[in-house]
Amino acid sequence: MSQEQPRRQQGDQADPIKYGDVFGVSGELGEKAVKPEDADMMQSAETAVLGKTQKGGPAAAMQSAANVNVSTGLVQPGDVTDVAAREGVTVTGTAVPGANIITESVAGQVVAQYIQPTGGPTQGGSGGAQQQGVTGGSGGGRQQGGGGGGAGAAITIGQALEATAKTIPGKPVDQCDAAAIQAAEIRATGSNVITPGGVAATAQSAAAYNETMMRDEDKVKLGDVLSSATTVLPADKPATRQDAEGVVGAEILNKQDMSTTPGGVGASVTVAARMNERSQQQS
Repeated sequence: MSQEQPRRQQGDQADPIKYGDVFGVSGELGEKAVKPEDADMMQSAETAVLGKTQKGGPAAAMQSAANVNVSTGLVQPGDVTDVAAREGVTVTGTAVPGANIITESVAGQVVAQYIQPTGGPTQGGSGGAQQQGVTGGSGGGRQQGGGGGGAGAAITIGQALEATAKTIPGKPVDQCDAAAIQAAEIRATGSNVITPGGVAATAQSAAAYNETMMRDEDKVKLGDVLSSATTVLPADKPATRQDAEGVVGAEILNKQDMSTTPGGVGASVTVAARMNERSQQQS
């Protein structure tokens, strides 16, 4: 799992433990103190989707940080972080063959993504069915979705792209995303020729368009480009470690911190490849 326990100890802090001390988040959220009601919201969201609070998971880490903040008098019992209350806390489970990809977010920023095996291929539609627990924001504490994912023995690159569309649908497409999507399409189809009107071409156009837009709300999002990837791709294949390495390499090529986007294209293809390797080892 990608989350960490609070890095600072109670005795050596002058400020409350902030989200940026606990998770790899940035911006307004990273500077906010973790508060008790935030942890309660995450506990409710985890329980809605997973049936219980996860040991060592984001809710537990948030509760630990909030407890320290309360015990030092830096926040009060019952306090809630404004950005968390406004934008909500979510836990989503995207069904793929043999597993659920669990993504936990606070105020739209991914704080953890991990695999929850289901013991075998899921039954039903074309993959990517989703459960979602939402608290705070406009969610009001609800559970959505359910059902099975795609039948089959392995997760395809197209399914991994669709998982990205469900995990961070509101992220504006940038050049790093477009490069990763192009690498994914090439590996899925086995051809270096980019399909006109396909996911890679659409992502490149979206990235170029977004560079001319000032406001994020006016930009084309990953959910717009990738939600139907399995039907748009002219060919598809199970994701492998080599595929994941190629997609990740393309994504980080132009990023200063050389990291993938949490829940993004590279991360999703990597999760798919790991699941496929695990399935092969167990068969």
